[in-house]
Amino acid sequence: MRGAKRLAWILLGVLVSPALWAQAEAVQFRLDNGLRVVVQPDDRAPVVVTQVWYQVGSADEPPGLTGISHVLEHMMFKGTPTVPAGEFSRVVSHMGGDDNAFTTDNYTVYYQNHVADRLALALEMEADRMQHAIIDPAAFASELQVVMEERRLRTDDNPQALAYERFQLMAYPSSSQRNPTVGWMDDLKQLTAADAKDWYQRWYAPNNAVLVVVGDVQPEQVKALAQKYFGDITARDLPRRASSRELASPGERRMTLTLPGQVPAVFIAYNWPSLSSAVGAQDAYALRLLAGVLDEGISARLERKVVRAGKAAAVRSGYDILSRGDTLFTITAVPAQEQSLAALEEAVLAPVLALREELVTQAEIDRVQANVIAQSVFVRDEVDDQAQLLGRLASNHLALDWADGYADQLKRITPEQLREVAKRYLTNDRLSVLHMHVKGAQQ
Repeated sequence: MRGAKRLAWILLGVLVSPALWAQAEAVQFRLDNGLRVVVQPDDRAPVVVTQVWYQVGSADEPPGLTGISHVLEHMMFKGTPTVPAGEFSRVVSHMGGDDNAFTTDNYTVYYQNHVADRLALALEMEADRMQHAIIDPAAFASELQVVMEERRLRTDDNPQALAYERFQLMAYPSSSQRNPTVGWMDDLKQLTAADAKDWYQRWYAPNNAVLVVVGDVQPEQVKALAQKYFGDITARDLPRRASSRELASPGERRMTLTLPGQVPAVFIAYNWPSLSSAVGAQDAYALRLLAGVLDEGISARLERKVVRAGKAAAVRSGYDILSRGDTLFTITAVPAQEQSLAALEEAVLAPVLALREELVTQAEIDRVQANVIAQSVFVRDEVDDQAQLLGRLASNHLALDWADGYADQLKRITPEQLREVAKRYLTNDRLSVLHMHVKGAQQ
């Protein structure tokens, strides 16, 4: 979904000074039924974005029901008694706005973008489908075929995506983060409209949602409208969410796959905590700096020592400091011509493991901070990006003003602390490696 593209900006990490933050501080409150509301006034343009974050995603799905959160996301556009099937997006478009949704491992998010005077319409329609979504068996069967085709196109017929799916399964030996958001095909084939209706009734409740409103609005205005449209929705007893904890020392894991395709690859991951992890959260800022030293900008170590050294055609990495619970630091590398996957793995791991012995220079730390600051300028220019950051912070029970102190947190970290953290987290008992070979190529 389109919203996932904007989410990618947030995953880079946000470093913001108060001057870059919106014109007023975010305000939050709860309705009596448990709905959490976050409001960020920003009057630079007469627009408003609304996002409803349901605290459920693929990580909450038990065996046999994988993919149900994503399929239900599709069904939420199939109508209510008040807004017939196909009318939700048509009404939004007719009013000059746009809408969509996305599902991740931990959240399902629905958003609308409007001119500011359409706020009441947006909230009324979201409150309506929070209570009255129609899960019609015929419509469900049709939409299920759409999701299954989505899985075929994006995963089953995409060697890199298929390999990463298997890799994630290995890299999370105990955490439910291992579930693919789109679901396993065998599970999708067995899902029913009754499954979707039951999932909807379990999780789509005001006390399991965060409403985020950003734009040319005032908190008192939003509070009155939220109470009007959501206030009478009854709270429900909620299931216990799946744990986002991972084993402290899972042990080294390795896998080899041979798939049709053109490009072989090496996937590497270390199990790391995030800011919302129960254990190790205090290390997340140092880990964020380590990730940037390795792969952020043309002067990063992986770029200089692997790509420009002719050992890899491309290297990319990722670490989400704002993840829900334990997460991964991942590196994906494509070999240069005539380079074996074993040699590529060795080349990639060399600068990674060197961090356990060498001191990172202050110039490298400064470069990472400058890069993240530059990214934040662009992120803050969009009201929907502001909303996504607030939605993630609220959903992960982090302070809404977290970004204001992010720079200071990074500046406190010394090269010696980085080396110490590298010794604890860049270890073989946290390492997963997958070699993806190409069918028909010489191994």
